[in-house]
Amino acid sequence: MTRHPFEYAAVRVVPRIERGEAMNAGVLLYCRGLDYLGARVHLDLDRLRALDPAADVAAIEQVLAALETSCAAGPEREARYAGPAGEEDRGRRFRRLTAPRSTVVQAGPVHTGLTSDPEAELVRLLGELVLPLPR
Repeated sequence: MTRHPFEYAAVRVVPRIERGEAMNAGVLLYCRGLDYLGARVHLDLDRLRALDPAADVAAIEQVLAALETSCAAGPEREARYAGPAGEEDRGRRFRRLTAPRSTVVQAGPVHTGLTSDPEAELVRLLGELVLPLPR
């Protein structure tokens, strides 16, 4: 089974930029060798409200959903759902989505790994970096 290099970044929510407190709410993953770009998100509302009870949940959910849409896999989905972003190649789109910014939803540092199944890797990383820890 051939393994290919991939890059990923956690998607963070920083509800009050001035405080710098963040929580992971998703993962972006790009694998050039398999021409794959994907995103999975999960917003833990209890954790968000603990950081900022006045956080604009609807706006944050909208941005997270847009991230998933702009990473929709497959050319037929990209043209239909990703809008102008669907016309960019996946590598360029990943770079744009992971570029540093000072907004409520932002990508963390980019990390690398090897995989033969980027979709399974994305699900694994979501569980490891985002979903609540089992009690």
